[in-house]
Amino acid sequence: MKKSKNQDQISIQNIIAKGTKIVGDFFSEGDLRVDGTVEGNIETAGKVVVGKEGVILGKLSCSNAYFEGQLKGTLELTGTLTLKSTAHIEGDVVIEKLAVEPGATFNVSCVMKSSVKDINGTSKQQKTA
Repeated sequence: MKKSKNQDQISIQNIIAKGTKIVGDFFSEGDLRVDGTVEGNIETAGKVVVGKEGVILGKLSCSNAYFEGQLKGTLELTGTLTLKSTAHIEGDVVIEKLAVEPGATFNVSCVMKSSVKDINGTSKQQKTA
């Protein structure tokens, strides 16, 4: 059975383990789990999960993000940001949807975007505050 390029990209998962520190920019096509520290920018088309011990100091650009750990910097998502009770986020955030558990720290400047359809039925991005 042949896999398409999209199926290959979906199955890619990168892990930055606890005790690992990366200084610099990180680019990926697939999903990412961060349990260590990243000082720099992360850009991926996939989902990013930041564990309780995970720390990102810089800019994160991805589709969806699930946080138990920390981010200090800029966060740009095309989808949903989920914050668990242990999450600590500081900086600037641009997202489409937000889910926050009680106890999470969310000290940010936040812009929420949504896709709306115009009269012709085509999607376009709309910024709301």
